Amino acid sequence: MKQQNSDAISLKIAVLTISDTRTIESDSSGVWLCDAIKRQGHTQVSREIVKDDIYEIRAIISRWIASPDINAIITTGGTGFSGRDSTPEAILPILDKKIDGFGELFRQVSHEEIGTSTIQSRVFGGLANNTIVFSLPGSTRACETGWNKIICDQLNSLFEPCNFANIVRSDKL
Repeated sequence: MKQQNSDAISLKIAVLTISDTRTIESDSSGVWLCDAIKRQGHTQVSREIVKDDIYEIRAIISRWIASPDINAIITTGGTGFSGRDSTPEAILPILDKKIDGFGELFRQVSHEEIGTSTIQSRVFGGLANNTIVFSLPGSTRACETGWNKIICDQLNSLFEPCNFANIVRSDKL
């Protein structure tokens, strides 16, 4: 596995927290993801918090997907089965391609940490307008798992044999 260095592509990444209760002050998952993005040598270009409303989520994600200034989007929250969790319903219809293996792999590695409770996670990844989208659960620990065990490598342009950083449209770099 190759590590991020000065020859790696620095991606422009947006973070969206989906929650009816979180604020900028209480959004530990969003803060953790922004810090991880910067530690890996990428640029955090936007961060927002949105209520768990399908159309509000879809509006922000659609705007970011259309932006030439955003290569990747990471969402946190709204991927469970309770209450108003609706991140998959909001985002999956606007993806061009779904990354099936992301959800499968996340649940596999998450099983080591939380056991069978991982089956309640509806995490997913995909591509839309050559923008990479990963949707994670709202817990900080789940964001750490998703980033450290999957996303970090897949957004590293030097990771072999393949990664998503090299799929990003050149005019977005």
